[in-house]
Amino acid sequence: MQQREVASIGIIVVAAGRGERAGASVEGPKQYRRIGGRPVIAHTLEKFLSWERSGPIIAVIHPDDQELFENVRLSLRKGDTVHAVTGGATRQQSVLAGLRALSELQASHVMIHDAVRPFLDDALLNRVATLLDSGESGVLPVMPVTDTLKRGSADKHVVETVSRAGLFAAQTPQAFALPLILDAHERAAADGRSDFTDDASIAEWAGIPVLLAEGSPDNVKLTVKRDIAMADARLSSALPDVRTGNGYDVHQLEPGDGVTLCGVFIPHDQKLKGHSDADVALHALTDALLATCGAGDIGDHFPPSDPRWKGAPSRIFLEHAARIVRENGGTIMNADISLIAEAPKVGPHRQSMRETLSEMLGISLDRCSVKATTNEKIGFVGRGEGIAAIATATVVYGEKSK
Repeated sequence: MQQREVASIGIIVVAAGRGERAGASVEGPKQYRRIGGRPVIAHTLEKFLSWERSGPIIAVIHPDDQELFENVRLSLRKGDTVHAVTGGATRQQSVLAGLRALSELQASHVMIHDAVRPFLDDALLNRVATLLDSGESGVLPVMPVTDTLKRGSADKHVVETVSRAGLFAAQTPQAFALPLILDAHERAAADGRSDFTDDASIAEWAGIPVLLAEGSPDNVKLTVKRDIAMADARLSSALPDVRTGNGYDVHQLEPGDGVTLCGVFIPHDQKLKGHSDADVALHALTDALLATCGAGDIGDHFPPSDPRWKGAPSRIFLEHAARIVRENGGTIMNADISLIAEAPKVGPHRQSMRETLSEMLGISLDRCSVKATTNEKIGFVGRGEGIAAIATATVVYGEKSK
């Protein structure tokens, strides 16, 4: 049996609405209201940016929201990969604008998602993507209707109870083979049809088979002011994004006049061998900080083969790592370094080392720890052949810096 190709999935995030039912706000339409300290649409886009199957991402925005959206894009990790196009007077027109733009990019399929559904998750996206991979032309995530349904009269009396059997509430992202849904939208526009409430209904009209998929109870649409308030409370009460990074480094000792540890020069009859000033402590801490945001290691940023770093002070490396952490929304909470050496004695210099770390990282002295131990004459450290350092950094991540 011939194996199907994995779908190449582009993303359209629909964000051109005015959101009148959510009420007026100085923050703008509801997709730009803040929940958990960030605009709703920022949470939505971050989810797609972090999903491993995402292809090109297009946000369809209102022409009046250019500045609002640009501020959001600047706050996103990899935000420069998000394309923005101007939408129309209706959701249907906006989706068509997004589909036309996506057709110029590399994608065989599309997921169309409401910007004001920020709580989608990878499990939902993977369920939909798997069905596209299997050859489905259209996939609609749904939740079964659980409330008892009543049909009312014009004077607001109950007329009948409606059976819930076979009834589902539609969610997004709604996913399709890109050429099929683009053609359906084009035909609907040419026929003057503007009464479709979602993309699945256009697919039905065009004769595109649409398979129901399991949705997510968390994938709610923020429609009115109360929805936004509840979403904000949910995110504000969530556990903080606390990350810990570890770093280890070792440098060989050779004849010299002293060593630099934690940015402090200590006179000694040996020195540390290395391309820079060989500050083993700061090298380990640099790696620990970079680890908290997946930014590689010190060698990725400062290759030892680069002559620019010959003899360079290692504070350059540490301050660079701290800047990367902050640009990714991190706040450095603690830095802890353990030095392993037979000599020189670290104790008399520990306070100066902590003060130097505090100054380089821009954090208070009580958040900087330096400890030292020997290796009990065991191994290369015990024989006085080198000095090792182990570092741990704790960082709390929130909104990315502008």
